[in-house]
Amino acid sequence: MTGMTGKKTGCPRVSSRQIFSIIHDMSTHQLEELAKQLLAGKLSIEQFVGRFGNSGIADVGEAQVDLDRHRRCGFPEVVFAQGKTVVAMEKIFQALVEHGHDVLATRMSAEQAVELDAKFPGGRYNPVGRTFRIPAAEKQPEPAGPQPAGKVAIVTAGTSDLPVAEEARETAMWTGADVNLVQDVAVAGPHRLAANLPLLEGSDAVVVVAGMEGALPSVVGGYVSCPVVAVPTSVGYGASFGGVAALLGMLNSCASNVTVVNIDAGFKGGYVAGLIARNAAKAREVGN
Repeated sequence: MTGMTGKKTGCPRVSSRQIFSIIHDMSTHQLEELAKQLLAGKLSIEQFVGRFGNSGIADVGEAQVDLDRHRRCGFPEVVFAQGKTVVAMEKIFQALVEHGHDVLATRMSAEQAVELDAKFPGGRYNPVGRTFRIPAAEKQPEPAGPQPAGKVAIVTAGTSDLPVAEEARETAMWTGADVNLVQDVAVAGPHRLAANLPLLEGSDAVVVVAGMEGALPSVVGGYVSCPVVAVPTSVGYGASFGGVAALLGMLNSCASNVTVVNIDAGFKGGYVAGLIARNAAKAREVGN
């Protein structure tokens, strides 16, 4: 951009067409937050204009944060904490928070969480699931009411599968789904699953987390009329091969509604189930 004198200012060059396109893709909340920061002096004019010239990317040095993921894929970018420094995560979190996103990080250690909790007092760490969440700032309700979220059930074969199940549960809740958790209903005691079947009724998707031989998803699949997302875990003795036995068993399921994600990938199971649930809820809303 050029000032009255013809000299270039620090503002990036952005065409009006680009600005209108990016404004269209931003939520009302995101625009309000940027305007408030500008009026409060927390953002300079150059920084404000810069937010419209980055094509949905925040360059924080250690990472190129995808700020456009929510528009394209339905949910914001999720941070895989394992292997990242606290400094890097602080920058990534800050970029997401500033743009009104609900932050979710997975595979976070207790040591990382202690440091980040001090920097983000609104954050919440789940030590079992190793997840860290920073809820987005409270927003005004949409004129049409809250967005539909759907219902997800998380089922674990054994107590040892709980860390993976908690990662799935936290992720599904992050997507906005209403989540039920059913624990320790493995096939060695089939009456336990039967006793808890009412908790699965009305689910848009069921996430089944199991190790050992990985038989539980097939059994659950025979009881429900929704997709079953099977998550194999590395729980088991030698011949389980770190979850490979459960993975292969689930891939060979004879239940037609069972699909499978990676070993110990609670996040993937919860994310896919949350996406299914949200789209199912939207379809019901349109039907009504």
